[in-house]
Amino acid sequence: MGRQRVLTGITTTGTPHLGNYVGAIRPSVAASQDTSVDSYFFLADLHALIKCKDPQQVKQSSQEIATTWMALGMDTDNAVFYRQSDIPEITELTWILSCHAAKGLMNRAHAYKAAVQANEEAGEDPDYAVTMGLFSYPVLMAADILMFKANSIPVGRDQAQHVEMARDIAQRFNHHFGELFTLPEATIEDDVAVLQGLDGRKMSKSYNNTIPLFQTEKQLRKSINKIKTNLLEPGEPKDPDDSTVFQIWAAFSAPEQIEWMRKQFAEGIAWGEAKKLLFERVNDELAQARIRYNELMADPGHVESVLLAGAERAREESSALMKQVREAVGISPMS
Repeated sequence: MGRQRVLTGITTTGTPHLGNYVGAIRPSVAASQDTSVDSYFFLADLHALIKCKDPQQVKQSSQEIATTWMALGMDTDNAVFYRQSDIPEITELTWILSCHAAKGLMNRAHAYKAAVQANEEAGEDPDYAVTMGLFSYPVLMAADILMFKANSIPVGRDQAQHVEMARDIAQRFNHHFGELFTLPEATIEDDVAVLQGLDGRKMSKSYNNTIPLFQTEKQLRKSINKIKTNLLEPGEPKDPDDSTVFQIWAAFSAPEQIEWMRKQFAEGIAWGEAKKLLFERVNDELAQARIRYNELMADPGHVESVLLAGAERAREESSALMKQVREAVGISPMS
């Protein structure tokens, strides 16, 4: 068994928020600095086109996301950091895999089934507003994974199915054409913190309840003050396990600080005081990165050059693999 190869994609829709930071960005930045593993991180801008039809938003989001990862310390010398659309071999491989992926397998994809179910419940045609992009999205994801021979794909439970599909497609292809693809495994991240948003539901841009990662100090304070709390007065004991304020505190704190805050809750800390402490804690962790983020947002040329350098490294591998794939399926030069 060679070195472990880990691959993670970030869909470029929306502005990164605290939930993204705690759940995905912080652990990935740490992984990018681990020299014992081959890490691949990419901006999934082709995936973004499935959901987002606003070109300005896709472009803006790509810049914000790339800049966020760099500002937080993504090691772009160690990890390969690239934009999906800069690797033309990915779309080429997607087509070749489409010719070997069973439609029945795609019919079972969660996103497609959910769309069909919503249509049927609304009395619409089952395929109303379902694009081929949505339907065959698992094939594009399979191409992302198989292109770089990644064997470990860190995903939430909801995405594990796509890794299984990639594995299925790879097995089928290998069976016909020889062992070209590495079979990937999903690494389920059950311990990833899912942060609650301002209204106590999961922090998500679809609920519009997020706390953007790099808003100004003043805006961050305002956002934290907007977190919904109950009506318990200062001095009344509060339940930390039922509190968004405590939950976010825990995501930004060491174990002894978590215990300390648990004690404050038991002693009836005022909500205003708890939020003030939370603001200071979160702001301390992000202040330096925020300065770097603003510098990089003002220098998109530099971010672009880092992505292009990453694409060049990625393409050394993708063009070599595509040459093998083309030969395997019979579309290589005649000589």
